[in-house]
Amino acid sequence: MAKLDPKDLLKTGAHFGHKTSRWHPKMAPYIYDKRDGVHIIDLFQTVELLEDACDKAEAVAARGGDILFVGTKKQVKDLVKTTAEAIEQPYVTERWMGGMLTNKATMKSRIKHLKQLEKEMDSGEMEAMYNKLELQRFEEEIEKLNLSFGGIKDMDGEPDLVIVVDTIDDDLAVSEANRINVPVIGIVDTNSDPRLIDLPVPANDDSIKTVELILQQLVAAIETGTAKGAAATAKSQQADAEAAASKEKK
Repeated sequence: MAKLDPKDLLKTGAHFGHKTSRWHPKMAPYIYDKRDGVHIIDLFQTVELLEDACDKAEAVAARGGDILFVGTKKQVKDLVKTTAEAIEQPYVTERWMGGMLTNKATMKSRIKHLKQLEKEMDSGEMEAMYNKLELQRFEEEIEKLNLSFGGIKDMDGEPDLVIVVDTIDDDLAVSEANRINVPVIGIVDTNSDPRLIDLPVPANDDSIKTVELILQQLVAAIETGTAKGAAATAKSQQADAEAAASKEKK
């Protein structure tokens, strides 16, 4: 994957941080300057750190791990959902419910209930048992549950990596990932605490174009990793088949 040019980030406004009065002191190493009371992010560092994040995402994808995308902010949630769905990865784009990563029993129970309702609805079992009003209530419950859990209902246990678009808006997701030792890639603006993020990517998290460009880079890395993983699996299976065939001949 070609290395991102800082000029491409510059065009999206990735360098614009928040007002200097709103900064987090731990972001100092990633700040290039301040202009008109606004901090300017060092995009050369952004490129280097994004490359590290992409390497991590590629490695996780290569071994078939689940990569959870989180972005509940109104401006980006549709982008995050579309991005995750395109590469068949789990996502949370509505309100992060406490315990999504740390309360496994409750989450498993709610998702199991959702899947059971969907199964009964799709099979026609509910239609045979309930009247139209009752069916409508079940449909509304399924829709509500899918809004909260639809993006993670097929996730197999804990994710292997979490990508968070806004680490302040979704600080609870970051906190829960940290508690269960799941690495986090996060876009950190100048008001963020980068110490909470394993792989911070300093950039303007309020710019949709910036977020989109960063996600594109991560997706490309994930796709590369997935392809490598598939090739390695195919090679291993072929070697096993050849070994078995050789053994039979003997």
